[in-house]
Amino acid sequence: EMRFNVSQLLKDSVGSRRSYPLDETFDALQETGTSRVRGQVTLTRTDVGVWISGPIEANAFSTCSRCLNPAECPVHFSIDEEYLPTVDIAGGGAITAPEVNEGAFILDPNHILDLTEAVRQYAIINLPMKPLCRQDCAGLCSTCGANLNDGGCGCSAPVDSRWSPLLGLLAVNE
Repeated sequence: EMRFNVSQLLKDSVGSRRSYPLDETFDALQETGTSRVRGQVTLTRTDVGVWISGPIEANAFSTCSRCLNPAECPVHFSIDEEYLPTVDIAGGGAITAPEVNEGAFILDPNHILDLTEAVRQYAIINLPMKPLCRQDCAGLCSTCGANLNDGGCGCSAPVDSRWSPLLGLLAVNE
């Protein structure tokens, strides 16, 4: 999956970089259903950890805002996160420094950078506000709730009661 062993990078000097292509398929992530990621990431050694950055394209799933059916929504974003070690690369002891705080992305004890949770969070943030199953989605009938993408529903168009005096004039003139 989206896992990188950064033990050698942690031994390198600050500013050292590695670039990796991403083209992964995996089990669907919770909340977004993301199962495919493509892109190019650069890992950079910082004074306290590893910075990962780069453009990513992923799939995600949501509910169509018009017809309420499932909709696949491609999401594009630039990841920009720092991962902090929990084990000292030189001595092997646990790091209890204040920079390893709650909510920070961390490397596992084997110095593996797992991008999965960051991708899930970025996919959620980058989902469209009003996703559509397709651009010309007809939505639901406001009277009976039928999905208008499947054809007409047979309901007559609702008439605004405020127009009823004028509708009476139309009936007289016909």
